[in-house]
Amino acid sequence: QLQLVESGGGLVQPGGSLRLSCVASGFGLDYYAIGWFRQAPGKEREGVSCIGSSNRGGGTNYADSVKGRFTISRDNAKNTMYLQMNSLKPEDTAVYYCAAVLYDCPGPMNPLEYSYWGQGTQVTVSS
Repeated sequence: QLQLVESGGGLVQPGGSLRLSCVASGFGLDYYAIGWFRQAPGKEREGVSCIGSSNRGGGTNYADSVKGRFTISRDNAKNTMYLQMNSLKPEDTAVYYCAAVLYDCPGPMNPLEYSYWGQGTQVTVSS
């Protein structure tokens, strides 16, 4: 069973940066696409970014709201994925989750298409 554990969340001022990590155990990540999602209070879970499996080229995609500010990456040797978040805004405040699915990022970032989920890490952007 693949297990995912996120870390790196916290409180940051607007304009600041955070790097989230997602460590996997149970299976190697080479064949999994990894997505980052977020959910703010009272809102639906939304896709933030996804990176395809290494054996399929590892292509990335981003939600329009985070393009140019967030960067997704992976280190398969460490079984770890990252989400570097720069120029954070108050509207980025949410619980952030990583999720895994075999091979390719699903077209739209639909959370129902992902098989494995972490427990989430809170990100709060506030002055």
